[in-house]
Amino acid sequence: MRGNLTSVSSQNMAFSDCMKPTELPADKKGINRKNWRNRIRFLLKSNSSQSILHLMRNRLYRPSADDVNQWAQSLDRLLSHKYGKAAFYIFLKSEFCEENIEFWTACEDFKTLTSHKDLVSKANNIYEEFIKNEAPKEINLDYHTKNAIVQNLHEPTETSFLAAQRKVYSLMENNSYPRFIHSDLYRELCAAARGEGKHIKS
Repeated sequence: MRGNLTSVSSQNMAFSDCMKPTELPADKKGINRKNWRNRIRFLLKSNSSQSILHLMRNRLYRPSADDVNQWAQSLDRLLSHKYGKAAFYIFLKSEFCEENIEFWTACEDFKTLTSHKDLVSKANNIYEEFIKNEAPKEINLDYHTKNAIVQNLHEPTETSFLAAQRKVYSLMENNSYPRFIHSDLYRELCAAARGEGKHIKS
């Protein structure tokens, strides 16, 4: 599905801070509020989000209303909850910047590795996927942060991506996260957690 979204957000749309469609340049005004809501609904119906929708509808596994309310307290609380993180991923995908949470998650996984071989392999995978120029999921990093990562690729440690991870976390915390908390998606998830299943349709 990334290919379809990328075709809409190609070279002329640099979502470095994940702008909402209402904040797009004048030549992109065709992506209006209605289309924004439609895109959210499309993502909710897509295969990539079926698991969270299924769980939100299933009383045995549905996050409680208190769980979902806590997602609004901090980005840490949101990311520490399995289904909160999944919902945030869906939202970031609608903003064309899911690479941020994918990179953050890859860094969290990287820090759990212990063997040198695994560290080198994972570090190179992260670099190829997110860091290098023209990477398929390139994240927005300054030259010095990128260069420090390159210098450590052959002898990586668990902190090799820490500076970059903090920058991406800050970007999400200050830009995408507040929009998520005020989004239709979050309101619909709150309704689902309260058992108002009609708010999320299949």
